[in-house]
Amino acid sequence: MNNIVPYVSKLFIYPIKALDRVEVDCATILKSGALQYDREFAMVDNLGNFVNGKRNQHVHAIRSRFNLDANTVCLSLPKVCEATFHLQNERAILENRLSEYFGFPIYITQNLDMGFPDDTVSPGPTIISTATLEAIASWYPELDVEEVRLRFRSNIEISGVPAFWEDCLFAEPEQTVDFQIGNVKFIGVNPCQRCVVVTRNSQTGEQLPNFQKTFVAKRRQTLPQWVNKSHFNHFYRLAVNTRVPSSEEGKTISIGDVVYVKSYTVFS
Repeated sequence: MNNIVPYVSKLFIYPIKALDRVEVDCATILKSGALQYDREFAMVDNLGNFVNGKRNQHVHAIRSRFNLDANTVCLSLPKVCEATFHLQNERAILENRLSEYFGFPIYITQNLDMGFPDDTVSPGPTIISTATLEAIASWYPELDVEEVRLRFRSNIEISGVPAFWEDCLFAEPEQTVDFQIGNVKFIGVNPCQRCVVVTRNSQTGEQLPNFQKTFVAKRRQTLPQWVNKSHFNHFYRLAVNTRVPSSEEGKTISIGDVVYVKSYTVFS
């Protein structure tokens, strides 16, 4: 892998956890290591549980368009007229609209420090390669690369590399891998464990039969020989979870930034 030049080809922010993405040219690192605006908001029920695709299939039918500068979301719900809401000034109205759609009270909560990542221990951006998405799409005649991209919802996409290249960004469970994107230091931790969401159509929620069974078989079959297999207690894993040191706060990642893989680091 010494002759390849990995670089950032796509960057995605998901302002409201479980809803649609915003494609950006650059993204700023928060002190927590998360990307600014990513999963900054989340929908929760009256018990404080996330309302997302894992728990409620109706989430998939919601279309959302965000204006990060204006702090607004344009929401399109089935059988309801499209409407735009300010995420601060009109939050109660937005909550009412979503409550009517789901049929139970919905509240919008906000975390400016870290957002609401699935992995709070490793809240840095998730990383995958374009070639990996293309490989997965080839496993399913029903899917194209864009649909696979929408299902796996990673933050940083890397081009200029072969499929599953990102598997070099983790090591033994007690170790991490140091690497750099542009001038931002990263720590690669582990391959992401996937959930039921990736088995469903990103727009309708319709389940693709045998998705997980096919995925597990193909992932085992195509796992690069050089990959550290200690994380693979099962093969329903894809993309890499990361942490970013607090020293990187305020730095930015941009389209075209080159990725430099450094060394393995044992946890202290």
